[in-house]
Amino acid sequence: MAKSPNQKLKLVYLMEILQDKTDENHPMTMHEIISRLAEYDISAERKSIYNDIETLKQYGMDIIFQKETPSGYYVGERYFELPELKLLVDAVQSSKFITYKKSKDLIKKIESLTSIFDAKHLQRQVFVSNRIKTMNESIYYNVDMIHSAISANTKIKFQYFEWTLDKEMKLKKEGDFYIISPWALTWDDENYYMIGYDEEASMIKHYRVDKMIKIDVISEKRMGQEEFENFDLVSYGNKTFGMFGGKDEDVTIMFANHLIGVVIDRFGKDITIRKTENDCFLIRVKVAVSNQFFAWLSGFGMGVKVVSPENVVEQYKQHMKQILSKYE
Repeated sequence: MAKSPNQKLKLVYLMEILQDKTDENHPMTMHEIISRLAEYDISAERKSIYNDIETLKQYGMDIIFQKETPSGYYVGERYFELPELKLLVDAVQSSKFITYKKSKDLIKKIESLTSIFDAKHLQRQVFVSNRIKTMNESIYYNVDMIHSAISANTKIKFQYFEWTLDKEMKLKKEGDFYIISPWALTWDDENYYMIGYDEEASMIKHYRVDKMIKIDVISEKRMGQEEFENFDLVSYGNKTFGMFGGKDEDVTIMFANHLIGVVIDRFGKDITIRKTENDCFLIRVKVAVSNQFFAWLSGFGMGVKVVSPENVVEQYKQHMKQILSKYE
C-alpha cells in the first residue's frame, strides 16, 4: 500500500495535535492520538509514536504522560501560561489605538498559543466596555513604517488630519505633506505618538500615529541628532500633559499629603519632595505649561496650589477665571 503524502509530516501533525488538543485536564490516549493522525490521512503504530514523542521531548516540548484517570499524554509547560495570555488579551482589548477588527484578529492569534480548552477561558475574558477605538485600520503599518525609517536613519513624509464637526477627516496644512525625522515612538493617554525633529521649525514635535496617513520613507538622512543625543523620553512624557505642547518651565507646586500617590504616579519616585507644616508637600518639576496641565491641576481642587514662578501662577489664575466667566 502506498504511503500517504502526509506521512512525512507525521511529526509536525503530532506536535500540533498535542499543542492544540491537550492540557493537564485533557490528556490524550495513544489510541486517540492514532485516531487524530488518521484524520490527516496518516497511519501510525504505537512504537513509532513513542519514538516521535521522545523526539519532541528532545526538541524541548514538555510532554507529560499521566497514569491516573483521565490518563494519557499532554503538553505541560508552554511558552505562555494562561494568566499571561489573559493579560495579553486584556491589553489588546483595552487598547484604544487597536481597532475592533484588529483586536479580534490578534486575540484569535493569542488563543492559538494555548490549547483549545484554555482558549475558551480567553474568550470569556473578552467582555468589552464601551471603549472608543481608533478607526484608522492602517496604524499597524504606520508603526512598522516609522520603525523602518528609524532603523534606516531616514526621514518620513506623511499627511496629518483632524476631525471636523461633521465627523469627517480634514487634512491639516491643506493636504501638504509633513517631512519629519522620526526618532522615537511613545505611548501616552492610550495613544501612540511619534516623536521627531521638524527641521523647518527647528524643534522636537510629536504626532498621533493614528492621525498620520500616506506615510512613506524617503531617502533623506534624518536631522536632529544633536537634539536627541540627550533626549529623555520618560522626562518628555512626564512634563507633557496629554501630549499637549507648551513652554517648558520649572514649576513649584504644593500638594495636600493625600495626593502623594498621584504625584509619584505622574512624575516618578525620583522627584524631590519637601514637607511643609500644613499637611502638604512641595515639589519642583519641569513641565510643558499648557491648558491641559492646568486642567490636570484643577482636577485636585483645593488640594493643589501653584507656588512659582509668578508668570505660571498668573496663567493658572487667568485659566480659572476664563472658565468661571462661562457661568457668569
